[in-house]
Amino acid sequence: MDFLGIAGKTFLIFGVANKKSVAFSISQVLSEAGAKVVYVVQSQEIKESVSRILPGADIYICNVEHEQEITKLAEDVSKTYLKLHGIIHSIAFANYGTRLKPFHETKKDDFLQSVDISCYSLISIANAFKDLLDKNASVVTISISTTRMAAEPYGWMAPVKAALDSTICFLAKSFSAFSQVRFNSVNASLLKTSASAGIPGYLDYYLFGEQLTLRKKALETREVANTVAFLLSDRSSGINAQGIVVDCGMSVNYFDKNIIDKAMRV
Repeated sequence: MDFLGIAGKTFLIFGVANKKSVAFSISQVLSEAGAKVVYVVQSQEIKESVSRILPGADIYICNVEHEQEITKLAEDVSKTYLKLHGIIHSIAFANYGTRLKPFHETKKDDFLQSVDISCYSLISIANAFKDLLDKNASVVTISISTTRMAAEPYGWMAPVKAALDSTICFLAKSFSAFSQVRFNSVNASLLKTSASAGIPGYLDYYLFGEQLTLRKKALETREVANTVAFLLSDRSSGINAQGIVVDCGMSVNYFDKNIIDKAMRV
């Protein structure tokens, strides 16, 4: 039984870089459910790499920092696909460099570049593809479980993700004037991905976060992908302009007794 009802539907996914990418896990869940997945990567080099792990996949190149490339992408995709039933925006970038800096030393250019790639790109993509989206399409982006917890290694990406969380609300309202297209985010807790490996000091935070989950086992990318698939399906038709937190209960467990006992014995 096709519970999600996405078999035969076409989805455009931004952000696959390798097998550890959240976007890769999403593509696997969608493909297993019988959906057609079309890929967008940043460069020719990444396309060649992704082609090796996804032989035969339909892959386009688009650097979302350049708005004209997004416009051209929509034109190129429309030549092959008459309708898209959903878009997955799994893109984020922060130029952390080699040294962790205090937040107040954040460079303007680095901050604005992160906003451009991680947040504004969703607005630009939605606008470019609005005529190609099915009237009941679903757009899903990947955010973080909380932007109110100031973790030093994540730096300015948390404020950028806060902007992304707000953006889905405004896009949902804006598109409601002419369609039933929905915009939501999956707000995931700490994950073991290739992108997170580039965050200074991330591993210790990941291991600590794992102990704070109620099940004492970290969130897996597959679990994020399952939630995305649900939001892309008509089974979630009543959900719009929302951030769905997927964190294995971590957000309710900051006062875990075992963690407190260990901390107080130091």
